[in-house]
Order: sequence, then structure tokens, then C-alpha cells
Amino acid sequence: MTDVSVVIPIYNEEENIPILCEKLNEVLSKLNRSYEAVLIDDGSTDSSWEKLVQCARKYRHFRLIRFRRNFGQTAAMSAGFRESKGEVIVTLDADMQNNPDDIPKILERMDKGFDVVSGWRKDRKDTFINRRLPSMIANALISKITGVPLHDYGCTLKGYRREIVKNLELYGEMHRFIPALASWVGGSIDEIAVDHQPRRFGKTKYGISRTLRVILDLITVKFLLRYSTRPIQIFGKLGLSCGAIGFLMMLIMVALHILFKFGIGTQDMAELIKRPIWVMTSFMLIFFGIQFLCMGLLAEIQIRTYHESQNKPIYVIKEIVEPS
Repeated sequence: MTDVSVVIPIYNEEENIPILCEKLNEVLSKLNRSYEAVLIDDGSTDSSWEKLVQCARKYRHFRLIRFRRNFGQTAAMSAGFRESKGEVIVTLDADMQNNPDDIPKILERMDKGFDVVSGWRKDRKDTFINRRLPSMIANALISKITGVPLHDYGCTLKGYRREIVKNLELYGEMHRFIPALASWVGGSIDEIAVDHQPRRFGKTKYGISRTLRVILDLITVKFLLRYSTRPIQIFGKLGLSCGAIGFLMMLIMVALHILFKFGIGTQDMAELIKRPIWVMTSFMLIFFGIQFLCMGLLAEIQIRTYHESQNKPIYVIKEIVEPS
């Protein structure tokens, strides 16, 4: 068993790959531990794969995985977790904004007994409006909902113990929620400040649209953390709430009939119902919203049953290059 595996998802980073591999080899070769670097080409359309193959021939501890198409960062992370051999797994981005020099710091913190060590880009070198501000809002929201307070859920530079991630099934944008999922199974979480560098080459793959997907996945995570083993608690509460509202409306109608002699089913009652039509419409819209949300959560459970019961992966590997 290898001591450390460094897992790096890569998508269209042809200019950064030679720099990344050289720096990674320099840092890892100084560790007093056995190591490997697992680099996953997530369906790149540029010359990233050719650059990776060159690096694998040059550095003997590098392993490559190539997807047939772009499956996304979460799928690439999942493939890296599954194919790596290290007792400790460190992940980082390939855009060189994460500094490989921080890997020893991550390992030092994990040596103190932590199961997950998350990087915090304290001095982040990104634009404020479209990158840092949405990230700050998302981090506060995720910390509040999951109950695991971290400054920077979006930082890919993290360290995990294999026993924490080996049984995790990741979908959507779920890789960023691994600290919360680890806490759910009793893992200890720590956070350290790490270096963050401005992007020198290539374009960012993140945008506002991704923030919306993260919010939807956050709803799923909250459901899984709290209600995955007792879904009746959430659906039952919704059902009781809707039933209580309907019962209350019925009581009001009966009270109006008794006190003001409005006959149920008469023209007077029909006129009474017509007036607050906007109130009824609001109730219907809220009900429809609850229905759709429940359908979405049930669909999440069904898709996990489909994948996990049949052991179906969420990616397709084209080839694997082993170190020579």
C-alpha cells in the first residue's frame, strides 16, 4: 500500500501540465513516504493528454487515467479515489492556483489524527464579484446547513484518509461536500490556510451557473445527512402541515356557516370563495413547489439505488497508463 496518493482532475490545461508535473515531482520526491500521482484527463479537447503522457514517461510515479468524454470534476475525483492506492489521498486543481508546496502542510495536519484536512484560500487571487462573493455566500450557507463550519468548501486542495472516501458515491457537484459527509460518518475535520496563486494560463471552468448547481446539491446533502435513513420525518412533516392547513380552512368555513349563516354550497358561499382567489392560488403554488421538491429528492434516492445496487460507475475509462 502506498502512503500518499495525489489525485488531480484535469480538463484542458495543456499549458499548465508541464509546470504542474515538474513542481509536483519536486515536492513529492522530498517526502519521506511512498507516493504516487494520479492524474485524470476529464475528456480534454486540447493536447492535455499528450502532455500528460510525456510527463508519465519522465516521472516514474505518475499514473494517468483518461475519460472518453468530459464527465465533470466530481466523476474525475471519484475515479481518482477508486484507482489510487494511497492510505492518504490529497486532491488539488491542475490550474496551478493551488500550490503543490502546501501538500506537506496537509500531511502534517493529518499526522495529528485528522481524517480530513481542508485548504482555505485565505488570500484568494480571484475576481470579487463573480468568484469570491458567490463563494463567500455559498460557504456560509453550506456551513450553516451542514453544521460543518469551513471557510472554503470550494478549495480543491484537501487531504482525506482512504477509509473515509472509499465508500463514498459521488454525483453532481458532491465532491465539495466530502468534509460534511465525512463528519456524518464520524470523521474529524480540520482546516488550514493555503497559498492561492493567480491563474497564468487557460480559462476558469467555473461560473455563476455552477453556483446554482451547488445549491441544488446542497439540498440533497442536507436530505442525505439528516433524513436518508428516516425519510418519513421530512415527508411526514410536509404531509401533516398540508393536512393541518386544509383542516384549518375547513374549520373556518364551518365557523362562517354557523356564525354568519353562510350555507355551504349556496350562492353566498360561492361568493365568499371567489373573493380570496389569490390566497387559494398561493396555497396551490406552494403545494406544487413542495411536490416538485419531494419528487427531486425521491429521484436522488432512486438514482443512487440504480448506481450503487448495480455497482455502476459514473464514468467510462478509455485507458490507464501505469508507471513503467
